[in-house]
Amino acid sequence: MRVETEATSPQRGNWLTHLDAKERTTLVATFAGWMLDGMDVMVYSFVLPALVVLWHISRGQAGVLGTSALLLSAAGGWLAGLGADRWGRVRVLQWTIVWFAVFTFLSGFTNNFGQLFVVRGLQGLGFGGEWAVGSVLIGERIRAQYRGRAVGTTQSGWAIGWGIAALCYTIFFKFLPMGLAWRAMFWIGLLPSVLAVWVRRHIDEPEVFESSRKSRSQRSSTHFLRIFSPAMLRTTLLASLVALGAQGGYYAVNTFLPLYLNARGLSVITTGGYLMVVIAGSFAGYLTSAHLTDWIGRKWSLVLFAAGSFATIFVYTIVPLSDSATLVLGFPLGFFPSGSFSPMGSFFTELFPTSLRGSGQGFAYNLGRGVGALFPALVGYFSAHMPLGKAIAIFSLTAYLLMVCSVLLLPETQGWDLAEVDENP
Repeated sequence: MRVETEATSPQRGNWLTHLDAKERTTLVATFAGWMLDGMDVMVYSFVLPALVVLWHISRGQAGVLGTSALLLSAAGGWLAGLGADRWGRVRVLQWTIVWFAVFTFLSGFTNNFGQLFVVRGLQGLGFGGEWAVGSVLIGERIRAQYRGRAVGTTQSGWAIGWGIAALCYTIFFKFLPMGLAWRAMFWIGLLPSVLAVWVRRHIDEPEVFESSRKSRSQRSSTHFLRIFSPAMLRTTLLASLVALGAQGGYYAVNTFLPLYLNARGLSVITTGGYLMVVIAGSFAGYLTSAHLTDWIGRKWSLVLFAAGSFATIFVYTIVPLSDSATLVLGFPLGFFPSGSFSPMGSFFTELFPTSLRGSGQGFAYNLGRGVGALFPALVGYFSAHMPLGKAIAIFSLTAYLLMVCSVLLLPETQGWDLAEVDENP
């Protein structure tokens, strides 16, 4: 199924200049979507210390708030994937962007744990859907030899959004009263809704999707439950476990990272500085892994970054470190866990046929997210009986070990042509 020709083999150099107008526009749109998605989602980790003080919530409750959004994001991702297969990638992408922007904004008006629990959960529906649809859209739009780099570059937008959230955190909590600063952090979440208007005007459906839809209309329609058929079940389950490992490990660390640094006695300004080092490493990790995805393959890129995540988190949370060592180690702490996501979009796109791609990719990624969503809550509750760093390590290290084992059981898909995937589901 892999085709090693000039048209499909990876090319080094400035690959962006080789993209055509439709490919570049789609890359810009999905990058911006994931950037703003990252900003909206990571805002919660920054307001968490303030909510612990103002609302007197426990770490367990803080973990539950993080988990509520992630659990419903799993449902949102699968539903959006189903919708993308039925109504189109672009239309459903617009819906998800508006949804998560509005509910992030509304989070700034909540007044207690119960209200934020509900609104955060509803925000998660759109958050999960945006990745599921956006990754399918760009995976289908970009040619095989650039697909890994393009999808991975889109993922790097998350680090930019995270950086925007960190910058707003530093400014708002420096110059505004705490009771207003945390609300302002959520209010900036309305910005992504502007992107939905731009997407509607500039992005068309991928040709491979339109061709598949016309072909299906001439036959019986494809039922989404085919992702659980004997031919697809192994792929669906293993892909879900890969997603579980990456997301469970990531959220176990990053949901509590500002609180972990606060517990070390760092101020708001110092915490913001430490987090910017992590975010810089995150951005570098996304881009590095994106290029490796097309050079050494999807599988080995995933294994390399999962193993690096395992080693870095172990040292960061278990080994006693000085403040300066913690600062320096923040770069690989961002680099490896974030880089674990870059190969995933292209890998999943190539594992599922076009008629099932939204459903399959949305289900696998978001089942992993749904189960991984339990990790912040578990870390929160375990940290009541042990140091927070140890609780983070237990769940993160288990997640990355699971990820490596699952990746090794899947085929390498580098260079696979999507039309051939459709012929051999």
